[in-house]
Amino acid sequence: MERTSLLAGDTDEMDDRRTNSTRISKNRKAAVVPKFIILHYSPFKAVWDWIILLVVLYTAVFTPYVAAFLINEDETRNKLNKDSGTRDAQIKKADPLVLIDLIVDVLFGADIIINFRTTFVQDGEVVSNARKIAVNYVKGWFVIDAVAAIPFDLLLFGSGSSDTMTITGVLKTARLLRLLRVARRVDHYSEYGAAMLFLLMATFTLIAHWLACIFYAIAYFEQTKLNEPIGWLDTLSHTMNKPYSNSSYTTGGPDIRTRYITALYFTFTSLTSVGFGNVAPNTNAEKIFSVFAMLLGSLMSAAIFGNVSSIMLRLYQGTEEYREMLTSIKEFINFHHIPKQLANRLIESYQHTWSYTNGIDMNSVLKNFPDCLQADICLHLNRKLLHNCAAFSAASPGCLRALSLKFKSTHAPPGDTLIHPGDILESVYFIARGSIEILKDDVVMAILGKDDMFGENVKKTWQERSKSEIGKSNYCVRALSYCDLHKIQLDDLKEILYVYPEFAGDFLDKFRVTFDLTDDKSFGSPFLQLNKTIDDETLKFIRQKRPRLQCRSPGSSLNAGKSQSLKKDSPSNHVSPNPIKSETESSSPPPPLVSPSTESDLMVIDERLGNLTARMDGLEKRLFTTVDDILKLLGETPKFQGVCSDPRPNNIQFS
Repeated sequence: MERTSLLAGDTDEMDDRRTNSTRISKNRKAAVVPKFIILHYSPFKAVWDWIILLVVLYTAVFTPYVAAFLINEDETRNKLNKDSGTRDAQIKKADPLVLIDLIVDVLFGADIIINFRTTFVQDGEVVSNARKIAVNYVKGWFVIDAVAAIPFDLLLFGSGSSDTMTITGVLKTARLLRLLRVARRVDHYSEYGAAMLFLLMATFTLIAHWLACIFYAIAYFEQTKLNEPIGWLDTLSHTMNKPYSNSSYTTGGPDIRTRYITALYFTFTSLTSVGFGNVAPNTNAEKIFSVFAMLLGSLMSAAIFGNVSSIMLRLYQGTEEYREMLTSIKEFINFHHIPKQLANRLIESYQHTWSYTNGIDMNSVLKNFPDCLQADICLHLNRKLLHNCAAFSAASPGCLRALSLKFKSTHAPPGDTLIHPGDILESVYFIARGSIEILKDDVVMAILGKDDMFGENVKKTWQERSKSEIGKSNYCVRALSYCDLHKIQLDDLKEILYVYPEFAGDFLDKFRVTFDLTDDKSFGSPFLQLNKTIDDETLKFIRQKRPRLQCRSPGSSLNAGKSQSLKKDSPSNHVSPNPIKSETESSSPPPPLVSPSTESDLMVIDERLGNLTARMDGLEKRLFTTVDDILKLLGETPKFQGVCSDPRPNNIQFS
């Protein structure tokens, strides 16, 4: 049960266990937290921070707008309402913005109180002492929060003079200081390229909004002081044919929406250094403001484009590394005059490894982390292998972690030779994906697929051979398709068996390699099972790369010339009664290597080989039909050479 709980869960379950342990430790600390003290990681504090964030964003947008546009409108309306002839018949009794401002003031005040009662982390420990919390807050953000929370509307309530309203609007912009805290909280999003780009664009838009409010305020306050109507507001009213009705500019002129959009348009063109000229600064104050806006726009543009460049570099960093490495490989090939076939294998192997790992070296990533964390990650990466292999069922959690650290991954493209005859067998291989063929003297003895194992029988080396002896392969192992393999060195495996003797006995009893590369008579082991079909990827490779493997002599028996795909835990696997011959092998079949113990086993094998034969016949027919058609189009006579004992005529007949 311990093993199942370890391997059945993925990373999320591991994270859940860590989260649960964190919660337990936090709950223990929460038990000693004084009354009316709020934990900084509590759900209430998280929700409250989001509420304050939304309020701050509202303040950042509406406070400058109200100070520049709406206060002037209120001032104009108050002047008109003093005269019965110009008084508005539908005077609003309550402005929604006034009510919202009061709510904002209340929330900011409540936030100060909450911050005085919220824990903080110092030197890795949670501080819950009320006095220390207060001192830490006063030394930090208290001044900014206090200024932003001052209710200037209530302090100056009852004074309706224009100067008072202007001062109120300016003082309320102190709330924008709260944005400093927001900027500090969103700083950790800088590692995400898309999020950083969005934040930069939002900041750019917000600054353009603020500058638009300032640009309008400059023009509004200059209107009554200019000798000639040359400000951009006067130019706009003349262009739209909406002149002001009096010299005080209290009536007439463009509506407030047009004025805001025009000001925003000008600030965007100034910040981006475009400047179409249809809205232009005419007075000295407007020109000075424009110079400042263009300087600020240059800095903002540099920041945005710089971040965009870094984001693009991060996106294509892997591609550049791939190209540099591929260039180095090609230079190595040219310098050392590597043969073309071997060079192609080298390049294809690198390309397949890169496509599988995306250029990430797991060992270089893990080496910077503690051993316990490395074991957890390796256990997750090898969880399917350890779970599917019955030999690891009795392993303890500690043994599984030790095993997972010893496993290494390797990858092979189609046609790549993994082991040559006579090679020293230092590892046991587990196939995670793909198919491989095992050959001896150019005869295909077996085809292995997913979850199969090959190498040396660990039990035999454990019992029959001394530790100093090393096994050698009697076969050639070649990839038929793109293969992903896990391997563990025999020395590492033996070391773990010595350290965990309670696991060693059960492991040696259950563990059997699907194909023992050191044994000439490893066929027909009672624990193997024959697959009904070869996987589609292997068939595709055989059809495209090795069509001669599909040829059979006319009239050959059912069991002649068949490759076999192999599985575990059943009798009579990895046996080709007449192994597939290569181009150099004679057509006479070798003697059968398998003698089923019962007639029923032989019938099962014959039935499955029959299914495989029918499928290969179909592939064979399609192959020769296609070749005939191609050669007829070219005006040539088809000639076939392969493992068949007799050449095929042009009019091939299939049974």
